[in-house]
Amino acid sequence: MSQNSYENARKRVRELKLLYVHLVWYISVNVMLIFINMMTSSGSWWFIYPLMGWGMGIVAHSLFTLVLSRWGKEWEEKKIKEYLTKDNE
Repeated sequence: MSQNSYENARKRVRELKLLYVHLVWYISVNVMLIFINMMTSSGSWWFIYPLMGWGMGIVAHSLFTLVLSRWGKEWEEKKIKEYLTKDNE
């Protein structure tokens, strides 16, 4: 295994770990906000606003980590090698 492959895998694991930490905080804080809302407000569901706002951040973080990262530097290098191979034939 090359050093470059190891560093790429390490970077990917670090990105996934940050996403998981973000998800744990999101769930923990929002469960607490829901509990506070239910104990203090009668009929007003204000917890939905931070839930949705932060939820959009979670969706964006997930997209960048799980989907868009596949079009990163590794993808570029793979495509460059592919085109160079085609041009040489």
